[in-house]
Amino acid sequence: MDRRRFLQGTGLLIAAGSAAGATAEVASTPQSGADSRRQWVDLLQKTAGPVLTALSERRLKQAMPVECKPGQEASRRQCTYLEALGRSLSGIAPWLEAGSETALRQRYGELAREAVAAGVDPSSSDYMPFGAIAQTLVDAAFLGLSILRAPKQLGEQLPARTRAQLIEGLKKTRTIQPPVSNWLLFSAVVEATLEHLGADWDHAPVELALARHKEWYVGDGVYGDGPHFHADYYDSYVIHPFLLAVLDSPVGKVGVGTELAAVEPERARRYAAIQERMIARDGTWPVTGRSITYRCGAFHLLADRALHKQLPEGVDPAQVRGALSAAMHSSLGAAGSFDSNGWLTIGLAGHQPALGEAYISTGSLYLCLNAFLPLGLPAEKPFWSAPTVPWTAQKAWSGAEIAADHAISD
Repeated sequence: MDRRRFLQGTGLLIAAGSAAGATAEVASTPQSGADSRRQWVDLLQKTAGPVLTALSERRLKQAMPVECKPGQEASRRQCTYLEALGRSLSGIAPWLEAGSETALRQRYGELAREAVAAGVDPSSSDYMPFGAIAQTLVDAAFLGLSILRAPKQLGEQLPARTRAQLIEGLKKTRTIQPPVSNWLLFSAVVEATLEHLGADWDHAPVELALARHKEWYVGDGVYGDGPHFHADYYDSYVIHPFLLAVLDSPVGKVGVGTELAAVEPERARRYAAIQERMIARDGTWPVTGRSITYRCGAFHLLADRALHKQLPEGVDPAQVRGALSAAMHSSLGAAGSFDSNGWLTIGLAGHQPALGEAYISTGSLYLCLNAFLPLGLPAEKPFWSAPTVPWTAQKAWSGAEIAADHAISD
């Protein structure tokens, strides 16, 4: 995909310049929603396709490289494949469930179900050892989130044997004690998934996750990651999307669930407003906090609110389409973001291995696909059909009149 042509299409042009001093200017070539959607689908296939194809053929461990910090290879091999599966499916699940590209979706749905079967079957060469190390709790939860987001394609249509093996795998993560942080939500989503699959579920992890996040709210749509605020993107990577998933599930009615359910949607809308304003007119965003190698997955929450038609007042779906498109291509579109065989590399805009923390490996990077959630909206919906409009940073820095921003007070 030609990144320059794409950025021109979103209304952006990266001007010529050195790597250290290139500047961004607003261009005048708008792109239709239909063109944007085609490019999103192409990029989805480029990113998720290698994972699901290899896993459906039970050769992911053979094919996918394990890039990570030196000395972490052994531990990362215990989780990186489940990371790739769970994070890929959690991002494309709404599209599998309700997207417009029927034939392609059906093919990817079959690949996805075969991939899950390969990962949970103890006799498979690609079997994933749920519960082997703590990180497997995280990605069991991402896999669970994909099932909650695609209950027909990734729930009802799973063969009975695969469903039973999946339930067994999810239950194995119960031996992992999550740290007192956003990780509490991973245990809660595992229990929500077990309930959805018709298995017994445990109230205690759900009640604990909800109670702690009620305590950790710091205001203006922001939660602390534990008792302290962290200047990173975890409110979007995990906290809001997972909290919303739990509260939307039958398990979310326990403890303070009803109380949180009354306020969380508005908090999430506010954080989505903040996120939309973070995307600069050239599609970049502040490089702050850990896990920055999740690339455009930093906007998981903004994508989630667009999917659910819960964007903030004054934020047009088409401006979110443009902003997310630019964010995808400033990161995934950068040279070196994929290796010569089509696998993601560690980095934000290209291959930048020093950005990867000790827990980051190749499979981790597929969280970026959670920016693609609006593909679950059919092509005729306003997110895709409305005329192109500039997003906040484009409007503000071109001198256009825009409304002042305000915090919420809950």
